[in-house]
Amino acid sequence: MLKHQGTQTLQTERLVLRRFTVEDAPVVFRNWTGDDEVTRYLSWPTHTSEGITRMVLEDWVRSYEKPDFYTWAIEFEGEPVGSISVVELRENVQAAEIGYCIGKRWWHQGITSEALKAVMDFLFEQVGFNRISARHDSRNPNSGGVMKKCGMTLEGIHRQSDCNNQGICDTCVYAILASER
Repeated sequence: MLKHQGTQTLQTERLVLRRFTVEDAPVVFRNWTGDDEVTRYLSWPTHTSEGITRMVLEDWVRSYEKPDFYTWAIEFEGEPVGSISVVELRENVQAAEIGYCIGKRWWHQGITSEALKAVMDFLFEQVGFNRISARHDSRNPNSGGVMKKCGMTLEGIHRQSDCNNQGICDTCVYAILASER
């Protein structure tokens, strides 16, 4: 049985993972949601205005009332630089799928891996998940590198199984079980 706790503040050596606020909208839009390069392989479109980012954040802030809602701002050096969330939760098999996104100024610095590791630790140890998975467009191998770095195993490639801002795509699926940590 899962022990949902909602989005709790998590800290790592360099990061604070925290709840978003509506006041984060300008920096979130500037740092990643308004950047076509960042959203290239994502399933949601690049935000064309700060107002769209604000509406998304308003929805997330309302959702923080739910104990099974998990969405964090990845804060580095005092500002949000990305997000990490449980994008699918399967209670009956104690499984969570994680999705993440980070502004390009912070690519290749180990920030996303550090955030993913912290979220995985929390979900396994505090909430009680048995399986954590993540997936990426096969044309975006750097995202798979984050998953591998965190101990996830490539389970397979689902051919033409998803759609993102590049169109229909092959999806690489990674996962780790609680017993494999």
